[in-house]
Amino acid sequence: MIKLQVAIDLLKTEDALALAKKVAPYVDIIELGTPLIKSEGVAVIRAMKDAFPDKEVFADFKTADTGELEAGLAFDAGADYVTILGSVDDATIEGAVKAAKEHGRGVVIDTIGVKDRVKRAKEVTKLGVSFVELHAGLDEQALEGYSIQVLIDEAKKAGVPVSIAGGVNKDNIDAVKNSGAVVAVAGGAIYSAEDPAAAAKELHDLINA
Repeated sequence: MIKLQVAIDLLKTEDALALAKKVAPYVDIIELGTPLIKSEGVAVIRAMKDAFPDKEVFADFKTADTGELEAGLAFDAGADYVTILGSVDDATIEGAVKAAKEHGRGVVIDTIGVKDRVKRAKEVTKLGVSFVELHAGLDEQALEGYSIQVLIDEAKKAGVPVSIAGGVNKDNIDAVKNSGAVVAVAGGAIYSAEDPAAAAKELHDLINA
């Protein structure tokens, strides 16, 4: 069954915890966005894991270098997953995977900025990562003509464990679920909703229908 991941792109620990409290009953993975971690430091990871020990906590570091070191920082703080950029040298990914194995945790490759996401997904999966995030960032999503269908089609072609992040919402969640992705990542569809809990529940129910 595909998992639902909420991406929390807020800037304060207390706001992130408040949002997580509302949506936790309906999500499997709680993602701490890069701006949040940059704003609050790794302490926000520990705060979230302590508050929701039964949830997987995803630290969106988007690491570009010193993979083993930065992954270790995330895991020591309580993260279950940490992201490494797919555009980096394989050595950075291998270092992060080494740290993940030592901690019994996982590495996720973020393909933001990668031109051939399917090819890179296949390459990095061989390095021992947990899954690959087919990711269109907020800036890419704002471009004229952007469609999440591109990511959905790539997921079908990849043939390896992937997540989809780039505008997941109630209107496309069925297509995301049927793409073969192992994780659906919803950000604005949840945290920008008038009622985040209701939005998360709707996505949860559609996934499990």
